[in-house]
Amino acid sequence: MPIKWRPFKDLEGGQNFSQLPDIFGQGEEWVPFVPTFRPEEPIVDIYQDKDNLYVDVSLSGIKPENVEISIEDNILTIQGKGEEKKEVEGKDYLRREIRRGSFRRTLKLPVDVKNNKAVAESKNGILKITVPKVAKKISNSKKVPIKIK
Repeated sequence: MPIKWRPFKDLEGGQNFSQLPDIFGQGEEWVPFVPTFRPEEPIVDIYQDKDNLYVDVSLSGIKPENVEISIEDNILTIQGKGEEKKEVEGKDYLRREIRRGSFRRTLKLPVDVKNNKAVAESKNGILKITVPKVAKKISNSKKVPIKIK
């Protein structure tokens, strides 16, 4: 009986991204294509408008009171703890992909922000962090003429 070949089987469910270069027999040139998060880390969307930077964090199943957010030197850290679900005796799991336990995600923010003005709200499993951007500094330079004597 023929065996179905599934070359991406090891990558199904967002797992084993670190093995991607090995699967294709490539070296470091594959690194830019490997996602910057690990499957146990929450995924994020980062976007901006004229005044604010926004970070949406997917925290499905995580209670907001179990999440801590900090910003220091334009480094955003989101950490917390999800419910530890015990394996039920008699259940034979075929796949376990739901995030459980502790997590931590650290991101370098792409623009300067006002750390002390950050706000966050949680709705439908999405944590929305809004941080005002630092206004661009207007150059106050002046050309100084040189007197020749």
